[in-house]
Amino acid sequence: MAGWFSFLHGEATAGDVGAAEAVGAALRSAGIGHDVAWSPVFRPGGLSLNEAERRDYSALVFVCGPVSGEQVRDLHRRFPRCRRVAVGVSVVDPGDPAFLGFDTVLPRDGTGARPERDLAPGAPRRGRELPVVGVILAPGQPEYGARAAHDRVHHTLGAWLVSKDCARVSLDTRLDRADWRHCADPRQFDGLVRRTDLVVTTRLHGLALALRNGVPALAVDPVVHGAKVAAQGWAWDWPVLTVADHVRGPDPASLDRWWEWCLEEGRVEAGLRAADTVSPLGGRLVEVLRGEGTVLGGS
Repeated sequence: MAGWFSFLHGEATAGDVGAAEAVGAALRSAGIGHDVAWSPVFRPGGLSLNEAERRDYSALVFVCGPVSGEQVRDLHRRFPRCRRVAVGVSVVDPGDPAFLGFDTVLPRDGTGARPERDLAPGAPRRGRELPVVGVILAPGQPEYGARAAHDRVHHTLGAWLVSKDCARVSLDTRLDRADWRHCADPRQFDGLVRRTDLVVTTRLHGLALALRNGVPALAVDPVVHGAKVAAQGWAWDWPVLTVADHVRGPDPASLDRWWEWCLEEGRVEAGLRAADTVSPLGGRLVEVLRGEGTVLGGS
């Protein structure tokens, strides 16, 4: 079985891979053995097209996507002795050799006949529901000078996050009324955060706004020995990981431990924090403006 997820210069989408899983389930149910060819970029340890080409297969099944272009045409040259079948595909040009090279095409659209449902929604559902994790990363903060370890912290976090079986969503606290990719006001950002199960963050407001919405935050301060993120952790009585130098990022074992805590006990603890979110600084400001308080460092 092959698809656009098989090509070195193709791409693996949730739809393409889901369609392959649906077809694989149908073949297994029918007792038809098969292998799947993967791009060595997307799945380095999987069977590649180069390896599959050297094996003796009776059929090639191409799944999902458009049957057009040089990479699809190349499949016909690679597997000339196989019966070649395309399923769940879009027919863009009936005169394209990429289309004509198949012995049988079972299209989802493009032939003038009634469109068929895409294969991907029929993929088997596996295991438990996965947590949705919002990831909020701080930009470079030059005000911390040599103590700023953002690059190392974010590199370590990124490598660790791809090992976690979860639905990751990149969130940005920056607001923009003209760009749909950003929230326009804090209410909209709250709406996003509330729909996550966990926030992984190196931003002060990533931590604070997660707790405001009752969502546990796995927070890492990207400044050596900690700075404002760690300070917020103290203010909220919430754990924050810190780093000791620029060489070592956050310890993966510690990240794993706090990940488990956040998804279990941390849910309850975050709910408790959400019940009391008002900072005393607002009241102190009123006192100062009324001449009842003192100003730190003021005259």
